[in-house]
Amino acid sequence: MDAKGQAAVEILKRLRSEGFQAFLVGGCVRDLVMGFVPKDYDISTDAAPEQVVRLFPESLTVGAQFGVVIVPRQEGNVEVATFRSDGRYIDGRHPREVRYTKTPQQDVLRRDFTLNGLLYDPLKEQVLDYVGGQADIRARRLRTIGDPYERFSEDRLRMLRAVRFAARLKFTLDAATAEAIRRQAAEIRQASAERVRDEILKILTEGQARRGFELLDATGLLQEVLPEIKRLQGVAQPAEFHPEGDVWVHTMMMLEGLRSPTPTLALGVLLHDVGKPPTFSLRERIRFDNHVEVGANMAEEICSRLRLSARETERVVELVRHHLRFKDFPRMRRSTQLRFLRLPGFEEHLELHRLDCLASHGDLSTYEMAKRLLEETPAEAIRPAPLLRGDDLIAQGYSPGPIFKEILQAVEDAQLEGKIHTPAEALNLVVEHFPPSRP
Repeated sequence: MDAKGQAAVEILKRLRSEGFQAFLVGGCVRDLVMGFVPKDYDISTDAAPEQVVRLFPESLTVGAQFGVVIVPRQEGNVEVATFRSDGRYIDGRHPREVRYTKTPQQDVLRRDFTLNGLLYDPLKEQVLDYVGGQADIRARRLRTIGDPYERFSEDRLRMLRAVRFAARLKFTLDAATAEAIRRQAAEIRQASAERVRDEILKILTEGQARRGFELLDATGLLQEVLPEIKRLQGVAQPAEFHPEGDVWVHTMMMLEGLRSPTPTLALGVLLHDVGKPPTFSLRERIRFDNHVEVGANMAEEICSRLRLSARETERVVELVRHHLRFKDFPRMRRSTQLRFLRLPGFEEHLELHRLDCLASHGDLSTYEMAKRLLEETPAEAIRPAPLLRGDDLIAQGYSPGPIFKEILQAVEDAQLEGKIHTPAEALNLVVEHFPPSRP
């Protein structure tokens, strides 16, 4: 067990020494049973929140009304939750009342899935399984604890969590669990946009994005949370450029190629062709006129709906807006190429292009060209210090106005292309190509 786990065990031992029951519970036990290193450790106990705080005065009590106390440790915070059985849920997320119980059996029966309902006694090195979680793990099956309709009515987000766990762990959805999701998929709209966003981003970034989105589709959730992605299905593409198939297949292949992506890259990949369905036309050949700009506008709307930050939204929109520029990269002037490389997060643009190529024609020559230019060009050559500024032009007798932008861009073009290197050479170029008007 790692240092974070040892810190959790020390908290557990302290609770035990005061006469309380205490066990590791939930995802950390699942991960230990499956041979993974847990990211977080949670403890379940019969100690009431105020008793936990008495033992650990440094505790954070933001969730105490639901029986949860956070015990901070240098190695990482540990969540300590009192055994409880929840009353009726009133809003698809929060129970009307929380009743504390005295047995771990009652506590695990309120949890979501059997693989998350395991307890572990680290002192006896014993797993306590009251819900058949170990058998489901061996069978690689994702199943709710008890009636799936009740579990999903208690917290609608559990439907997305079911898909995420099944995808990430490469489990199958239990038939009853899958059917309950299909029948209640529309109810996911009761979950907040922020919570839906977090689950979608986890599906996209935890390693099995394609499987996750195929499960979202199979359970009916995709139509509810991202109908724009559902509409990619059946949208044909020109076979000479996309032998792989329709826009949905192409996008799923790109998702399959993601490797530890940032959330913005993953969303950029998911949304890069979202503008194709509304711009599809067939005139002699398949066309998607203006699909990039349409897609960028749609991506902005989707990111807003999912409550992404302004910075993240801007990055995703730029990934969509610029993804086709690479086709012109070999024919660009060097100055235009270097300005392209200046895009914030250009590495994400480059990776999206690589995935786009691999999921279609397979030609990586432009990718290799851009990657080589990025690697071989020093940062100061990509974004050099200006040789001239507006004040320099005024000093030379030029009147401020729109022409300044044209002049300064021409100077920077020549600088980026290695034609000029000094302010004097820049002034000579300006006078030659933009002679000042004299009275």
